[in-house]
Amino acid sequence: MTAKIITITREFGSGGRTIGKQVAAQLGYDFYDWNLVEKIAAESGFAKEFVAKNGEEQDRFMSMLASSSFSFNLNEQLFEAQTRVILELAKKGNCVLVGRCADFLLRNEPNVLSCFIFANEEARKRRILEEYGETNESIDKRLRDKDRRRKAHYQYFTGRKWGKSFFYDLCIDTSRLPLEKCAQMIVEAAKVYEPGPRFTNED
Repeated sequence: MTAKIITITREFGSGGRTIGKQVAAQLGYDFYDWNLVEKIAAESGFAKEFVAKNGEEQDRFMSMLASSSFSFNLNEQLFEAQTRVILELAKKGNCVLVGRCADFLLRNEPNVLSCFIFANEEARKRRILEEYGETNESIDKRLRDKDRRRKAHYQYFTGRKWGKSFFYDLCIDTSRLPLEKCAQMIVEAAKVYEPGPRFTNED
């Protein structure tokens, strides 16, 4: 049995997006990351720029809305639209989904291999500079702010602690392994995956 859906949750700068793309290529699966933005924008009616900025991260403005008297804020509307798109893609199967709480949204699906990709700070900083280059902000601030916003978004919508190994089938440290080997590990795991119920006591 082969896992039909693979979710990649990742720390900023860990190489998770690159790994996901390689996994999809090796398995012949569809790959969904930034290309989800247009689908979610069409579903939600929000501008693509808004979806790209708020689909995985929660800034201070959105946090204030969430804690205000509004019972249904903009970020929640976006998350509902994002959920519908991801669930629809999951029905088709044979795909790799990066981020956007896909691991949580598909937690009750039996044929999903859920992966968390992480790395130590030095490896992440090096990869961020190699991939995105220098900016006016220090690399430490970029890493800290991105982590904070991503964690806040994930925990707000899932109620889960970010990066807790309990919720994943595979957790891989890319500061110790080449990205190609990490992708290969996921592919091999997907090929021998045994579908079954997940733990539910902390859902």
